Amino acid sequence: MDFYGITSVAAVTVICALAAQAVKATKLDSRWLPVICGALGGVLGVAGSFVIPDFPASDPLTAVAVGIVSGLAATGAHQAVKQLSVKTNSDNETEDR
Repeated sequence: MDFYGITSVAAVTVICALAAQAVKATKLDSRWLPVICGALGGVLGVAGSFVIPDFPASDPLTAVAVGIVSGLAATGAHQAVKQLSVKTNSDNETEDR
């Protein structure tokens, strides 16, 4: 079984996560990160549908949707890691691990 197509979706997520880290290094407000990741994911999804033969989308609209979801997954994964790294103490105050 060839997993090249589905791994390309994971690659879009990784590329979007790297782009988000690059944007965080600028003065741009972090609230724009999900929009940037979603838009970049959409563009990469369309590009992937034309370049990668086994990409899991057969038409451009589905490719955009797959890309946007993959891009937003990068933001969601970052937030999940961030939330899991916060520990609460007995006084209900939060502190970083």
